Amino acid sequence: MSNTTIGWFLILIAGCLEVLWPIGMKHSENFTRWGWIVIMMVAMVSSFGLLTLAVGPKFKLPIGTAYAVWTGMGAAGAVVVGLVVFKEPREFGRLFCLALIIIGIVGLKITHREEPPAGEQPPTPPAQQG
Repeated sequence: MSNTTIGWFLILIAGCLEVLWPIGMKHSENFTRWGWIVIMMVAMVSSFGLLTLAVGPKFKLPIGTAYAVWTGMGAAGAVVVGLVVFKEPREFGRLFCLALIIIGIVGLKITHREEPPAGEQPPTPPAQQG
């Protein structure tokens, strides 16, 4: 498995943790329930740590793309949890905007190109015959 693949796997886990901490915040009832406060804080720190690892020197994901995917996963996931768990309104405008976030996340991820390792030149396209 390539370092880039592992980096994206770290972003996937970090994105899931980005969904968990707002749930902890909601359940903490204004920071009065310590168990949920701990869950929230551990999820926040772990999510941020995994993002940091993914864009660091070992996995080298591009910060702009990785950060956008990470925050998009957190935002979209929090909306879905709000709709399903907390029974928030399912209005067309909200669902449409959620779809736009998801399309943006997928678009950024699928257009990411892995860079060749340091010192290697990217393959040159074959010469066109004319």
